[in-house]
Amino acid sequence: MKIYCSGPISSNTNYQHFYLEIIKHVNSLNHIAFSQLNNDFHTPDNITDSEIFIRDINWINHSKLLIAEVSSSSTGVGYEISYTLHQKKIPVLALAHINVKRVTAMLTGCDNELLTLKRYTDRNELKNIITNFISTYNKN
Repeated sequence: MKIYCSGPISSNTNYQHFYLEIIKHVNSLNHIAFSQLNNDFHTPDNITDSEIFIRDINWINHSKLLIAEVSSSSTGVGYEISYTLHQKKIPVLALAHINVKRVTAMLTGCDNELLTLKRYTDRNELKNIITNFISTYNKN
């Protein structure tokens, strides 16, 4: 299954290592993780903003799920979640670390049945939540 993985790239990156963990775990489950990050958190210097937008929307359009690390605020992640839920009608798992006092009301107040918001404490719990979410939608 193709799964788009979303997380902050240039804004607050305090939880970026968990974003990378999401990508690695999705791949370890033999799924394709679409993501703009590689193992060193580096995006190519020669790609334009327009090319990034087109690439990421294309990845979402070809995905069956979106998994997002939402512990830090990111306009880009918010846009991707909104597009995925409301335009594409694709299930979204939003993950926030338990140490984050407040997750944006745009997620906590959203009653879209395709949105699942979960808190995690560590890598193991993060992986368990992801595995359970994917198995819910991987019944083909």
